[in-house]
Amino acid sequence: MKIAVVILNWNGKELLQKFLPSVISYSEEANIYVADNASTDASVAFVKTNFPQIKIIQNTQNGGYAQGYNEALKHLKEDVFCLLNSDIEVTPNWLKPIYAEFTTHKDTAIIQPKILDYKSKDHFEYAGAAGGFIDKYAYPYCRGRIFNTIEKDEGQYNDSSSIFWASGACFFIRKDVFQNLEGFDTSFFAHMEEIDLCWRAFNRDYQVRYVSQSSVYHVGGATLKSTNPKKTYLNFRNSLFTLTKNAPGPIFFLLLSRLALDGLAGIKFLLELKFGHFLAIFKAHFSFYSNLPKLLNTRKSNPKKNNYYNKTSIVWSYYIKGRKVF
Repeated sequence: MKIAVVILNWNGKELLQKFLPSVISYSEEANIYVADNASTDASVAFVKTNFPQIKIIQNTQNGGYAQGYNEALKHLKEDVFCLLNSDIEVTPNWLKPIYAEFTTHKDTAIIQPKILDYKSKDHFEYAGAAGGFIDKYAYPYCRGRIFNTIEKDEGQYNDSSSIFWASGACFFIRKDVFQNLEGFDTSFFAHMEEIDLCWRAFNRDYQVRYVSQSSVYHVGGATLKSTNPKKTYLNFRNSLFTLTKNAPGPIFFLLLSRLALDGLAGIKFLLELKFGHFLAIFKAHFSFYSNLPKLLNTRKSNPKKNNYYNKTSIVWSYYIKGRKVF
């Protein structure tokens, strides 16, 4: 089994300079690629000069995470793709447990390692932590991270287990599965496209696993910080896209409830004087309404399964019942 580690880059010379050495040092089993999304800085020239062993894939435009990876992975021959953020430090032997899981369990299609915080290495990192889940309204959360509550890593998730979604920060997927699912939905641009892909995988009976024996350290927010309203816009919009495309059964009342909960989130932002984030939710809903006919058409062709979620509301559990950890 061959693994391709593919790092998507857009004007990220400093990140490549800082984090590529660990990937090169600890990834002997893999071929390493940098897929460049039409950068305007000197990052491609930097890689060619300083890391000639790394293969460059040159995308013609910045299509974000979704289109960037779809284009980059088209012609790769390896059996497994590792989609790795440019702001991740990998650890010795990080690929061995992944290799073992894929070779031992043929039904495993997608894997996420343990993702820890580069800035606070004994804590989980927001984007993925110890594996992702969603609630009935498609709000995502993780073992080790619910909303903005981050757990310290004390070995509580030192297991290998089934999860619902794997983080796009460090995302392993079999090539044939990626192709069968027709890659990421490019309308997402960035954020939550991996959740949409994992939901489509779930609906087709593919298995998503978390493997704690492999760990990486993620900076997080290096490309788009959490304080940026654009991130709020993409997360709220794309979550609605995902729910509409993939949830089973009649979804009118489900969507209505979800839109109302988003409204409460908007009010919370207003009370916190975060006007940009309030407007971002408004814009996300407007984009959702304008895309709804296309989403419903896509929904018709998507297979759907029940029991995709924790049947409680994570909003209710967290804010009303006070449950802050998984």
